[in-house]
Amino acid sequence: MKNIAFLLISLAFGISSISLASGPSGDEAAKSAIYTEISITYTKADTVEWDRPRFSEYEEERNNLVQAGIIGQDIRDEAVIEAMRNVPRHRFVDESQERQAYQNNPLPIGHGQTISQPYIVAYMSEMLEIEPGDKVLEIGTGSGYHAAVLSELTPHVFSIEIIEPLGELSANRYEELGYHTIETKVGDGYYGWEEHAPFDKIIVTAAPGHIPSPLMDQLKPGGIMAIPIGSPYQTQTLMKVTKTEDGQVRTERMLPVRFVPMTGEAQD
Repeated sequence: MKNIAFLLISLAFGISSISLASGPSGDEAAKSAIYTEISITYTKADTVEWDRPRFSEYEEERNNLVQAGIIGQDIRDEAVIEAMRNVPRHRFVDESQERQAYQNNPLPIGHGQTISQPYIVAYMSEMLEIEPGDKVLEIGTGSGYHAAVLSELTPHVFSIEIIEPLGELSANRYEELGYHTIETKVGDGYYGWEEHAPFDKIIVTAAPGHIPSPLMDQLKPGGIMAIPIGSPYQTQTLMKVTKTEDGQVRTERMLPVRFVPMTGEAQD
């Protein structure tokens, strides 16, 4: 059983629910991107092979977070667990928050947006049941952290951000850190990314009041969408939406959550 009380407290993104204190920054070695690209081969239905960066700084903190906040909260997908171990969350927040990056909390990233709690990143990634080779669309790049986690699971990740400065910042981070399999653009995620559709999996990291029809149209038969639905700045419902092979839509309520609202067409 998931700890719902834990989620409702720690997923809240208001200023009162997160610590803004700036701890001392790490030493210079911890601030530099230390990585080597490696090739990992999966042997499932098809062999899929791609390069991903690896980082040595804050490794102990990442392991501690995964043990207590991911495995300890009933995440069981081994690929997701390993992805959470590998992605350096501190590289996706401001330097002033570097020491807070491995607490299991959301953090502000500017422009009224947040980097999601690590647990919810893992939970939504597990919900999607991603197979190596799946094509995944993310709506709401934000800091870029969640797409980096997704890129550990498949080399085909597409991410859209409506706030231009955040979109540019995340694209620069991917280039700097070596996440070369993520394709990004600035735009209104309500409309999806028709050029690259259809998608096996879609993940939405901002809450609309309804499921956007363009996203359903771009989801493959047999595909899964993870999306929070509800009113802005209130408790919403994380939904698992499945399109059956014959095109029918099935929805399942998963968790109470709180996400920033989806902007653009979703608010018109």
